[in-house]
Parts: sequence; C-alpha cells; structure tokens
Amino acid sequence: MGKSMEGKVAFVTGAARGQGRSHAVRLAEEGADIIAVDICRKIESSSHSMGTEADLAETARLVEQLDRRIVTRVADVRERAQLAAAVEAGVAELGRLDVVVANAGISPMGPGVPVIGFFDVLSVNMCGVVNTVEAAFPHLGPGASIVCTGSMAALIPGAMDSPEAGPGAAAYGHAKREVARFVHDAALTLARHSIRVNAVHPGNIETDMLHHDAMYKVFRPDLENPTREDALPAIGGMHRMPVTTIPPRDISEAVLFFASDASRYVTGAQLRVEAGGLLPMMTSGAPG
Repeated sequence: MGKSMEGKVAFVTGAARGQGRSHAVRLAEEGADIIAVDICRKIESSSHSMGTEADLAETARLVEQLDRRIVTRVADVRERAQLAAAVEAGVAELGRLDVVVANAGISPMGPGVPVIGFFDVLSVNMCGVVNTVEAAFPHLGPGASIVCTGSMAALIPGAMDSPEAGPGAAAYGHAKREVARFVHDAALTLARHSIRVNAVHPGNIETDMLHHDAMYKVFRPDLENPTREDALPAIGGMHRMPVTTIPPRDISEAVLFFASDASRYVTGAQLRVEAGGLLPMMTSGAPG
C-alpha cells in the first residue's frame, strides 16, 4: 500500500521546532517532500524562546533521514516577499506545491509584555497566515490543501483577555479567531478551484511555547514564581479528557488528514484537537 503523501510537496511555516517540525516530519513519513521556513530568531516582545537556524537544520536532518527531500529557508511570515522567495526556491527544486501548512505563531504572555507585543502577535499569527497562503497560491492547483493552525484558547470566550495575560494574549485570541474566519471564507472562495482550506485548533500542546515562566504565571497568578509542576494541573484542567498536555504528533495526524486525499471533499472544517476542552462552550447536541 502506497504512502498517502507520495509525490506531494508541502510548505510548512514555523518548521524549526514544535508543531511545525512535527508536521514536517509526519508529512515526510507519508512520502512528502518539504519546504520548511522559520524566522530562526527571537521576536523581541516574545516571552518564550523561538527556533534557531540549528533547530531548522535538525528538522532538515529528520526529514532527510526519512529519505525525503527538503528545502529550508530563513523567512519571516510578516514579510510576504521572503515567503514568496522561499516558496519559489522550493518549487524550483522540488517541482511542485500541493500542501500549505500555515503554522507559524508566537504567544507572548503576561502583563509585562510591551504593547508592541499586541501588534507583533497580530502580524505573525494573523497576517502571517494570510501572507503564507498568498505566497503559496500561485503554485497551487486543483486538489491542493491549505491547513491553518488555530487554537482552543482563542475559541474560549474571555480566556485570553484577562489583565494577567497581557496584550500579547489579547492579540493571540483575536488573531486565532480571525484565522478561523479566514479559513471559512477562503474555503468558500477557493472551493470552485478544488482547493481545500481547513483549520486545526489544538489544545495545550507539549512545546516550548507552552512551557516557560510567563505562561506558568498566567495559569497560576496566585503564585509569585510558579514552576512547571505548579502550572500543570491548571494546564490540564482546560481539557475534559484526562490528559495534561497533548503531544504535537497528535496535531500532526490531523494536519496529515487534511493534507492527504483522505479529506479530498472536506473544506472549511474547524477541527478541534483539544481533548474536549471546548465542549462546555458548545450548544448541547450541536455539531462542532
């Protein structure tokens, strides 16, 4: 039986580590060649560390270890021209583009985040998704798939709007809600071209974006210097299934479904991979 992504090329943003690396590797396992980009430096307002060129090189090594080809580029999703150049270089080497995974994001947390962090998050998490899709669009044809990363937290009313969470969190909630709307409207627009657009909304994922001091303080504002162990019960408490954090691989399985022909007639979907965290917000019996 053939692999589900054999002969396809996928463009993944934020691929140096975390969910982006996991998505690139999972798609490569199923036969895809990869175009991988990352900013590979820290955005100043971010309260968490960010991927490096060494991290992006490790993603490349993991993909090549699977006997797949990969083109890596340092690119900032806020800069459309950088993305377009990365895509063009990848297509020139790999021959085509079938899948776009608009995954890159930041999550500055806490009241200490400067106001510019509000705009940084919007530029990366919202405008960066649009830039990614627009840069890739000229290379996409019928059967192509676009997958955007949303968020469980952004879909919980008020979850990102407390003073303790700060301006970065407020922007994160706004940006991810806009991503969900963008996916719906883009799916409607591109459906007649047989290009699918879907969203995956992760819960609390086991990555460096979740595990840092500022995030722990948001989850445990009652403590002056909360540790990982202090925060874990609150982190897990957002889920309804008995899991504290969700491995990135589980999000990658959803990305793979949308990327592959298994979902060839699925578009505009908002798939929640959040261990039931959003269930209390849903109308009883209504489709999610």
